[in-house]
Amino acid sequence: MAEVAMPRKLWDPPNPTGTLAYKFMQQVNKKRGTNLQTWNELQAWSTDKRSQFWEELLQQHPIIYEGSYSQVVDENARMDSNPPWFKGVKVNFAENSLFWPDEKDPSKVTTYRKEDHRIACTEAREGGTEIRQCTWKELRERTALLSNAMRARGVKKGDRVAVVASNSIDTLVVFYAITALGGIFSSSSTDMGTKGILDRLRQIKPRYVFIDDWALYNGKTIDLRPKMNEIVDGMKGGQELSCIVSMPRTPSKPLDISGVKRCETLGNFLEAAKGDKTNRFERIPFSDPFLIVYSSGTTGMPKCIVHNVGGVLLNSRKESSLHRDTTAYSPDDLCTLQFTTTGWIMYLNSCLALVSGARAVLYDGSPFQPDLTSFLKLVQDQKVTDLGISPRWMQTLATAKPPVLPREVVDLSKLRRVISTGMVLSEAQFEWFYDQAFPAHVQLDNISGGTDLAACFTSANMMQPVYTGGCVGPCLGMKLEAYDQTIEGGRGVKGKPLPPGEPGEMVCTRGFPTQPVMFWDDPGNEKYFKSYYERFDNVWTHGDFISIHPVTGGITLHGRADGVLNPSGVRFGSAEIYNVIDLHFGEEVQDSICVGQRRPQDMDESVMLFLLMKPGRKFEGGLVRRIKEAIARDCGRRCVPKYVFETPEIPTTINLKKVELPVKQIVSGKTIKPSDTLANKECLNFYYQFAEVEKLVEPKSKL
Repeated sequence: MAEVAMPRKLWDPPNPTGTLAYKFMQQVNKKRGTNLQTWNELQAWSTDKRSQFWEELLQQHPIIYEGSYSQVVDENARMDSNPPWFKGVKVNFAENSLFWPDEKDPSKVTTYRKEDHRIACTEAREGGTEIRQCTWKELRERTALLSNAMRARGVKKGDRVAVVASNSIDTLVVFYAITALGGIFSSSSTDMGTKGILDRLRQIKPRYVFIDDWALYNGKTIDLRPKMNEIVDGMKGGQELSCIVSMPRTPSKPLDISGVKRCETLGNFLEAAKGDKTNRFERIPFSDPFLIVYSSGTTGMPKCIVHNVGGVLLNSRKESSLHRDTTAYSPDDLCTLQFTTTGWIMYLNSCLALVSGARAVLYDGSPFQPDLTSFLKLVQDQKVTDLGISPRWMQTLATAKPPVLPREVVDLSKLRRVISTGMVLSEAQFEWFYDQAFPAHVQLDNISGGTDLAACFTSANMMQPVYTGGCVGPCLGMKLEAYDQTIEGGRGVKGKPLPPGEPGEMVCTRGFPTQPVMFWDDPGNEKYFKSYYERFDNVWTHGDFISIHPVTGGITLHGRADGVLNPSGVRFGSAEIYNVIDLHFGEEVQDSICVGQRRPQDMDESVMLFLLMKPGRKFEGGLVRRIKEAIARDCGRRCVPKYVFETPEIPTTINLKKVELPVKQIVSGKTIKPSDTLANKECLNFYYQFAEVEKLVEPKSKL
């Protein structure tokens, strides 16, 4: 067997045996008769003994709940039957976010670590110039007032309430208010197109839609009243919608909504509560729905993914306590800032920070305005301990003229962790992070999971090192494997696990408590089954192309499985091409997108690489030659793209996630109808010409 190349170690955990995870293991050993000593042993036990693991988590790191259960989950049930967890237990999302469980009796609450006078959340607008703060007492009172107003208006358990709003304290209050009643929350960001918003709302049929009256992004303010009218018109025939509620983005200066149909102000809506600020929480069964999120819908109608309340709450305790050790911090020290819009699953991650007693910084706007250092200064001034960002943000800092190096610009002594997600983090970005950009003590936590499971499949922990590239490993309770992607699959077809080191399709082969309850408006669960279980029998197929390092156990994400490149039977991920460009051509190339072309008449797949040049840099033959040479050297000659073109724009979602699949479909001869969830869907028109690539360029001989 050939010697396995070891990646470069970049960070070591400061005190593995002092972590909550290590203490958790010792309690397990004492109660369960095990002898767990390492993280890998804990991870293996957590998937082999699922019921014991999740029960221990509930007991050692409790959420507020009532009731009892006879079994954690039926471990003999098929994964695709989605059996209930902790049947007999009842919980409430808002209650767990606003209070803390009594350690002796989880059905009772305490304000321990969430004292009334402490700041619960800080709202910062673009540039960090406008700061609003809310104490735990104020947050509880505002939630109670709005929740009681909803109750007075007839909103009840199971009803949907939606927002089209910014990441603000006001939006957070709506989230807590509807879930306090046992209702279901849904959110869309203000920068989404009206059609994209309506594609969501028409499916879930909300009772109320709360909408900001204006929005801020990239230095510009946008009047949202025209969009309010468009939404009202688009919802005609939806008898469930009582009205829309205008939330003043500047509370002291609400915009006049007299010209908006079927709309009332937030102030008027709150009058129904008659000043009642008493918190009342409807505890609902553990596996009941509380949240609807959406697939990106890049090529059609978004899927409405319904998540259960107990699974999300308990999993958040796992990730915060056992993976990130956050509840071991002093509550006055713990502060999270997750850059996100309300239309992305990471908005939930931002809200879940409060479940751990942390202060959450809610950021509204672009992280690049008014300049590249403003967001970093906010991180410094707010003493952020856990920062959530994207590889795109890091890339922008690294390729700026001159580069912006955070540790040279601001004081990051309080920062403990940077969490990166949204797209593959390149090896070059890992090394830039530690060699140039951030202090050595900061842990880079590259995570993957997302919308479909409202959780992480992979992330770091406080007992294992961080190496260059990929993710540290699978999360506790998640049995991840790489399956042979050459197997066509289908209903009842068993997958074939690959040995460590071989790339394949990422699957999860054991059930977990954050499996979605269902898709909304999906009779017979057909869409649900096809999305996760149709590829291989009785396992969750996630759609990522991965490899598992045989020594470190780290998981390398090679890109989406549907974007896997396969010329002449050579399988590799688009991320491998992006790594080369980021590493060697960051001075010239701003971004790139790499897809496979296979039209009905093609016997084989051709790889197409499109380059978005940096301002002032030219696309020319010499650059193409150098890129092909670098790819041949770093990835292999058979990975060299057949075609390399310049592009004026690369399609992304409004959360800056690069979108490959529509481009792949277009260059392969298909005509698609892109969803409004794409930030720049018009740019897709540019790619249609490449379906007849032979008319554009004489194919060059391969390198």
